[in-house]
Amino acid sequence: MNPAALFAGGLAAGLAAGTASCAAVQGGLLIGLVSPSGNRHGPPRGLPPVVAFLTGRLAAHTALGALLGLAGAVVQVGPRTRAALLVAAGTAVVVLAVRMLRRRREAGCTPVRKEPASASRDPSGCPCPDGGHGQDWAPPDSAARGTGARSPALVRAAALGMTTIFVPCGVTIGMEIVAVSSGSALGGAAALAGLALGTAPAFAALGLLLRTLASTRLAALAGIAALAAGLFTVGSGLRLGGWSPDFSLPQFGSPAAAAGRALTGADGVQRLTIWATPEGFRPGIAVAVAGRPVEIAFRTDDNRGCTRTLAIDDRDVVLPVTGERVVRLAAHPEGRLRYACGMGMYVGFVRFERVP
Repeated sequence: MNPAALFAGGLAAGLAAGTASCAAVQGGLLIGLVSPSGNRHGPPRGLPPVVAFLTGRLAAHTALGALLGLAGAVVQVGPRTRAALLVAAGTAVVVLAVRMLRRRREAGCTPVRKEPASASRDPSGCPCPDGGHGQDWAPPDSAARGTGARSPALVRAAALGMTTIFVPCGVTIGMEIVAVSSGSALGGAAALAGLALGTAPAFAALGLLLRTLASTRLAALAGIAALAAGLFTVGSGLRLGGWSPDFSLPQFGSPAAAAGRALTGADGVQRLTIWATPEGFRPGIAVAVAGRPVEIAFRTDDNRGCTRTLAIDDRDVVLPVTGERVVRLAAHPEGRLRYACGMGMYVGFVRFERVP
């Protein structure tokens, strides 16, 4: 396949469909850009950390695409492993958000022996040039000391960007399969590099917004939003891995009330039709007879959401924007089979029942 066409396809996917889904799953990691570790003067301000994050993300996606194109499906990560990575990433975001909230609550100015003439005092008696509003403040010589801490902070930002390959969204999974099918390192790298660049504007805007909020009175709001994003990611991982009770965690959309029942053909194979819509799977609960093979026709109609990619029976399936793809399942025992979109946001079930 033409690498230029693969790059254009990845870029279009990132701009059109990947912005919202990738930002929803991976955006929480951006909180690390405003949650300094061990540097009381905070990370370097402005655009450099965001650029470092995006550079690390681009490099990691390009390298992964090259590996997928070169080695094929051997490099792919299965749904269960991906679910575990989602839980781990969400937990890390929760920890960063809690640290940010605690640091903001404890934030204040460090008392100094000699008060600057331009400083005002807050109610606690701490000299603050910003009038005691809790803004970051450092001594006059902090610029010189902050220069040494700049490089580690940028390296940390780049590392955060690289970790996004372990938290793929539904669009990323689809492009990874395209990279595998390209059969070449150059084609695979072009596909995922295009995706990373297509989603870069949204990540840049989100990163700058978070860094701006972190230096204002809305910092607590940014921390709460990051905490919610982390919990959302953990919940998505639990649903994707099938480790949560069926309805214990909220999900977007709701399964259809009426269950669809499989029809058995003359060949003894049961057949189901399930629509993958941007709002979830319809019907949300399908019924089949246990002990017999099943063919599920997943249909789409102009679907560019995360349900275009789904994990079922420990394998990933990518659906067309409009069309149909048939998934064949071996005979299952009595019980319930859960499947989920590639991001773990939407869940559906196939209930296998004994013949009366």
